[in-house]
Amino acid sequence: MISRKVLASDTTRKIDKAYGAMIGVAIGDALGDVARTQDNHFMYGITMDFGSGAVSSTDDTDFALLTAKILIDTRGAVTDAAVLDAWKKHVVTLDELKRGGASERDAALNIRRGLTVPETGIYNAYSMSDGAAMRATPIGVVCAGDVTAAMQIAEIEARISHCAEGLWGAQAVAAAVAVAMVDGTVDEIYLAAVDAAPKTSWLRHNLLLADSIIRKSGRQPEDAWMALHDAIRSEYKAAVPEAVTSALAVFKLAKGDFRKGMIYGSNFGRDADTIAAIFGGVAGALNGAKGIPAHWIAKCRYPTGTCLNFAKGMDIKKISGQLANLIRVK
Repeated sequence: MISRKVLASDTTRKIDKAYGAMIGVAIGDALGDVARTQDNHFMYGITMDFGSGAVSSTDDTDFALLTAKILIDTRGAVTDAAVLDAWKKHVVTLDELKRGGASERDAALNIRRGLTVPETGIYNAYSMSDGAAMRATPIGVVCAGDVTAAMQIAEIEARISHCAEGLWGAQAVAAAVAVAMVDGTVDEIYLAAVDAAPKTSWLRHNLLLADSIIRKSGRQPEDAWMALHDAIRSEYKAAVPEAVTSALAVFKLAKGDFRKGMIYGSNFGRDADTIAAIFGGVAGALNGAKGIPAHWIAKCRYPTGTCLNFAKGMDIKKISGQLANLIRVK
């Protein structure tokens, strides 16, 4: 593992890693969304790649870009007020949150009702969803090598729409990405996520359970695949203890390999777009954009803004560079 200081001083490396993390989210979002369709199941069984047509982003990409925008606009000094202002401008103003998650819709409704943070996340029927975790990757990018800062900012950013497990899921993803940015090992990255979850949390229980299953399987995907699904599945497919655990388990099964893990994550079933998006953020931070198939990057570099209008056509490479510029020695 390298230090934050070493990464901060290497402009090419930190930009490549930031871009890998952010485009990784977009690729996972798009490929997971395609892979879970009935047509793809019927045609291919397992989806290995994008087809020849255009791809569409969902809320995972758009909300990750919203978090990135908040970080850039505040120069990394994120506050509840800054998050609320961004949501009022880009989320609450929409008549319909197309393809938006239930936790985000509930939070937007609470804001319209005049509630303030953290009540907007506490009084939310979907407060333990993976909605905050899916958008936490840019926090880990900016906080490269600083898990404490990553967890602090993730808490501030997440509590507008989540609490408890939903908030801890965001912290776990931000922590994992922060360690991946400074070249942590697969086990160190996974452990950072475990340590981010409180000892009595369902998320921590499931992360440790998944780790046990993977270790017993000799880290062979075929031997762990069904056992993982059976052990961590919940009634609500987007619950943090299932979805975030699934994404990090895929990361461990793939031994950090981006292409292999992206195929695993996209075909994991259940909330596959978010599972693959979270995996993509962590693995992209570890491997950098140089470790991602170029044609996947080309497909997903400019999101469609399907959920949030402001994200349409944004250049993820440019945004990644701006995030990388926030990686500095304090």
